[in-house]
Amino acid sequence: MRQNKSLKKLGVAAAALGLAGAGGYMARAGVGPDGAVNGHPLPSASVGGPASFADIIQQVAPAVVSIEVEGRMGPQNVAQSGPGGSSGSEGPDGGDGDNGGLPPELRRFFQQQPDGAQSAPVHGAGSGFFISSDGYVVTNNHVVQGATKITVHTTDDRVLKARVIGHDEATDLAVLKVDASGLPFVSFQDRAKPRVGDWVVAVGNPFNLGGTATAGIVSALGRHNVSGSSYVDFMQIDAPINRGNSGGPTFDLHGQVVGVNTAIFSPSGGSVGIGFDIPADVAASVTHQLIASGKVIRGYIGATVQDVTPEIADSLGVAKGGALVADVAPRGPSDAAGIRSGDLVLKIDGRPVTSAADLTRQVGGIHSGDTIRLEVRRDGQVRQIVVRSGLRPSEAELAFNDRSPDGQGAGGAGATGVLGLRVAPDDQGRGVRVAGVSASSDAAQKGLRAGDLIERAGQQQTRSPSDLVHAVAQARETGHKQVLLMVARGGQHIFVPVELSAG
Repeated sequence: MRQNKSLKKLGVAAAALGLAGAGGYMARAGVGPDGAVNGHPLPSASVGGPASFADIIQQVAPAVVSIEVEGRMGPQNVAQSGPGGSSGSEGPDGGDGDNGGLPPELRRFFQQQPDGAQSAPVHGAGSGFFISSDGYVVTNNHVVQGATKITVHTTDDRVLKARVIGHDEATDLAVLKVDASGLPFVSFQDRAKPRVGDWVVAVGNPFNLGGTATAGIVSALGRHNVSGSSYVDFMQIDAPINRGNSGGPTFDLHGQVVGVNTAIFSPSGGSVGIGFDIPADVAASVTHQLIASGKVIRGYIGATVQDVTPEIADSLGVAKGGALVADVAPRGPSDAAGIRSGDLVLKIDGRPVTSAADLTRQVGGIHSGDTIRLEVRRDGQVRQIVVRSGLRPSEAELAFNDRSPDGQGAGGAGATGVLGLRVAPDDQGRGVRVAGVSASSDAAQKGLRAGDLIERAGQQQTRSPSDLVHAVAQARETGHKQVLLMVARGGQHIFVPVELSAG
């Protein structure tokens, strides 16, 4: 389930800032029963202003690490990566070069230094934190995405090689693993959520300085228009966040991790005291799944939905609420069940749907193959429709099928992707099936049409849409003007050279 938003994926600055708690910490907390350095609450803050954050920082700082990455990005992204922090290319893979279609005030602050102009190596620095004594590290996905080498630097000057255990683009979280034991680690807040006005502390690696702490308060909760993700209602904080803070923890007064810094609002490119955290409950759930299986599995019904604004509600003659189906993916679960564009989803399995994000979240929590009962309003009539949940594609595959010539793709019949094609995985895993072709594309001129099966692009097999994306990117990076597709149609194969667009 995707939410149709004007704000695309935000991967703004994720800071490794454990937000500082108020003063009044007169005694140092000990190690908890599970070994976590923050496993023992500190005394409550005194009434009045903070006295010092020293005890809380001394307690949790050893679990916060600096992360160094190496990767490569294309010359077009290097040119956009200025020193002022306004770069649109956020990770070692260069990101998308335009901040994901977001307003320029919403930024990732991942510190990177390209060395040249042609397919330049990138040396990046971010933040993270240990969540186990045997070396599991939480950070942002955009810090390590596309990295070819990852190194973790601890506060006691150890340098450890790290590998990616799993990553989740939908929440911008990743888990790394280093081969070590007896490491200091912190745990997520599993009690009451922080309140607006609570003190918080951030400890991270801004500008590669390492071991930097900043303090602030929780400014707001439930910010859901910060990124393209429907799975995160962000916590807003005012502790300063800067380049290199991506992926670090935010701590409460008890030394518990209450969030992972992931975004910043900045008209100037520097910190203005408006940062956004992935809340601890979301981060804990996602990281546990990544450690267990290397991925996060979510349900999927193959429909693009949007919120019901007061104007839409008035035009439909309904009360505000629910989620309006804007488009249905061809041959997807919703299409098979009879869901149509224009349907208003009121309930899912008897539970009210309050917004597009709410529906997306509820569907995401359902296992693939389970049946979902949707209550929808169509043509003034309320009806029950049973949908069998599918497996949600990766964010790369969704983004690939969500592009259109005007940049406003909604994932429907008119949406196109790389090469002017909209594709989906083949049911039998033989390649990617063409679901639509832009009439103005070279692919259309060469005779490609819906139903064709692309089995190979260049020298790579195409088992998924992301394979096709990677093959096209590789062809462009190596200077080719066309990519050769092996296409199956009617039991026969043909090779079709398709021109690469300038974008």
